[in-house]
Amino acid sequence: MINFKHYTIFIAHFVLLIKLNAQKINTKVFSLQQAIDFSLKNSPNYLNAELDLKNANYRRKEITGIGLPQINSSIDLKDYIDIPTSLLPAQIFGGPLGSYLPVKFGTKYNSTAGFSASQLIFSSDYIFGLKASQEFMNLSKINLSRTKSDLVAQVSKAYYNVIINNERIKLLEANILRLKKIFDDTKAFNQQGFAELIDVERLEVQYNNLVTEKDKIVKLIGLSETMLKFQMGYKLNDSIFLSQSLPEISDQFEELNVSKIDISKRPEYQLIQSQQSLFDIDVKRMKWGFLPTIVAYGALQYNAQRTRFNLLDFDQNDINKQWYQVSLIGFTLNMPIFSGMQRINKLEQAKIVALKNKNTLVNLQMAAEFEATAASISYSNAYSSLIIQRKNMILAQHIYDVAQKKYQSGVGSNLEIVNAETSLKEAQTNYYNASFDMIVAKIDYQKAIGTLVK
Repeated sequence: MINFKHYTIFIAHFVLLIKLNAQKINTKVFSLQQAIDFSLKNSPNYLNAELDLKNANYRRKEITGIGLPQINSSIDLKDYIDIPTSLLPAQIFGGPLGSYLPVKFGTKYNSTAGFSASQLIFSSDYIFGLKASQEFMNLSKINLSRTKSDLVAQVSKAYYNVIINNERIKLLEANILRLKKIFDDTKAFNQQGFAELIDVERLEVQYNNLVTEKDKIVKLIGLSETMLKFQMGYKLNDSIFLSQSLPEISDQFEELNVSKIDISKRPEYQLIQSQQSLFDIDVKRMKWGFLPTIVAYGALQYNAQRTRFNLLDFDQNDINKQWYQVSLIGFTLNMPIFSGMQRINKLEQAKIVALKNKNTLVNLQMAAEFEATAASISYSNAYSSLIIQRKNMILAQHIYDVAQKKYQSGVGSNLEIVNAETSLKEAQTNYYNASFDMIVAKIDYQKAIGTLVK
């Protein structure tokens, strides 16, 4: 008989093994560039921007099609339940003057089949519509570039945040191990009568604080990874691993030049410039709105009139079984004469919109220069702070090691260790904060001058 307990344990281990294998399969390794590339293929916001570009292209083709020949075909079939009645003067048939006779003309079944075509010859709205559609296409391309720049900045910041939190947890775990050993040794000395209880309690408080800090950072790592997955369009339930480390990122410093900023590379600036072109086109369209619209057209039809429903029968020698041809050509000219001053008022409104956009363009240029300058200063300050905090962290580590050796040699106190450990944790936190500030400032600078995405 099978032992049910052993069978249950076997099933539990088997299920756990499947879950672990599935987790390994779903886990993917990403460098920063790979994370960015993945986001450009999976981020809903970026995919929507690509769809907007495709939609703009179809819209441009739709407007272009207005100027192409428009060809239609039609078939019309009538079954007169009551044939229309016409009134004829009765005097034609010898009746009294001023009287009429009701007479029914026509046949019960009538059919018309034919083709019609029209061609737009001239329209100022169509000409400016073509220019506007091309500019709208350009606008969608710029919007795609802006969305890409925003996405790259968001993914980069989230990626670095995860890396920094992972580095923090590594150092914190090392600190916990060191302090745990000192705490255990001190506790053993207290039990043997060689250390006071207050020394044990002081180390226990510090140890508990470190463990609590570690729990907070572990949860923070989970949150930062979730944010990264969200920005990338990555499945939130799948595991992710980042291949880059902090040193290779934080050591890459470069001087940022704010004296020569080419604002034209910034997508937002290009976007407003494209909008300005659209507004200028609209003003020209209003100015030329008095020009006529000319359309040529033509039609070819065949009519059949039958007393019986035999419309498909055709006999050239029988007038009751023939289709009669009707054809025509012509053109239509529409000339606006007076519209109650509507066109002039619309023109003035379009001019105001164009002027407002020019002011927005000037304001953006000043704002971009300010953002680039501020980001450059923040970057330099963050790098200077990073150098100092790195030295402080090394010094704090040395102080902690010396305090630990003195305590183990019996010439130091555990109060020195507690203070040294507190200073070390603070120096490590300051170092990582400075690293993240430097990275974010550089991203903001590159975004401000439009060089984040090439």
